[in-house]
Amino acid sequence: MNMRTMARAALGAAVIAAGFLAGGCGGGADEQSVLHVYTWSDYIKPELVVRFEAEHNCKVVIDTFDSNEAMYAKLKAGATGYDVITPTSYMVSLMQSQNMLQPLDRALLPNIAQVDPDYLAVALDKEMAHSVPYMLTNTGIAYLKSKVEHFEPSWAMFNRADLKGRMVMLNDMRETIGAALKYLGYSLNSTDPDELAAAGEVVKRWKDNLAKFENEQYKTGIASGEFLLVHGYSGDILQVQEENEDIAFAMPREGGVLSCDDLVIAKSAGEVKLAHAYINFLHDPKVAAENTEFIQYLCPNKGAYPLLSEEIRTNPGIFLSPEIRAKCEVLADLGEKNALYIKVWDEIKK
Repeated sequence: MNMRTMARAALGAAVIAAGFLAGGCGGGADEQSVLHVYTWSDYIKPELVVRFEAEHNCKVVIDTFDSNEAMYAKLKAGATGYDVITPTSYMVSLMQSQNMLQPLDRALLPNIAQVDPDYLAVALDKEMAHSVPYMLTNTGIAYLKSKVEHFEPSWAMFNRADLKGRMVMLNDMRETIGAALKYLGYSLNSTDPDELAAAGEVVKRWKDNLAKFENEQYKTGIASGEFLLVHGYSGDILQVQEENEDIAFAMPREGGVLSCDDLVIAKSAGEVKLAHAYINFLHDPKVAAENTEFIQYLCPNKGAYPLLSEEIRTNPGIFLSPEIRAKCEVLADLGEKNALYIKVWDEIKK
């Protein structure tokens, strides 16, 4: 078991213990505030959670989701009790439009002055009125260098019949249909029915070569050699590269998704001030740098950049080249037009 795996196991134990304590609180001198965080798996360095708990005399209970849509569906079905959530920006826009989020009190968030203005220039919530960027990721292709011959940094790799049954794409309609849109030279936020229909046909063709659509196990699958080539998030791939040096990550020349998971406070949050403190803590430059080094996603915090290792600062999977960055797009909330993607995705998944 490597150090990161051990640390994650420790976090899991800490979360379970925190949940037990929270469930058993009945008042008294030892009662602590409990911050409930709903986020992606493996998405914060465990020691930082412990540090925050110590600094604020609280417990942090973490629950996880594996897709924006699953998180959104759970909340719309009536789930409450969460304080801080980390949806992707396009989902934040939808949640804000449906009055699911708290407005942020900037007076309680002095560290957001460190947020990278270059990212804010393309962000959906440029004023950080209801969200603060947490981690940037780009979606590309990972592959085993010793097993995949004649690799090209292109979405066309999923046409490769010689890799049939050994490839995986994300079980995420916006990401996967978006990859096909970029492959065809279209915007990944297209709402043109003809473009979407064409992208759907491309994904259907790719599907014939896939083992499956999947959001979590693809990273361990490529690390173990079960899969040879996968569509995935840069941070996930950079994490498992530590387990298997044969893994390489590339951004397709056609471009792809540049996304940001944001820190938001749920409308039903019970610990609003503590939630602000948590967001502010994560944007302390030293904390942001330490978190980036651990989870291998980039916190867009300008004060953190000089504190990062040279390995991180020079990694093209984390800091994209200007040429590739120019071809990437941020997923936008498409409102009612999102139904166009649902229709295409349903046809793909038949």
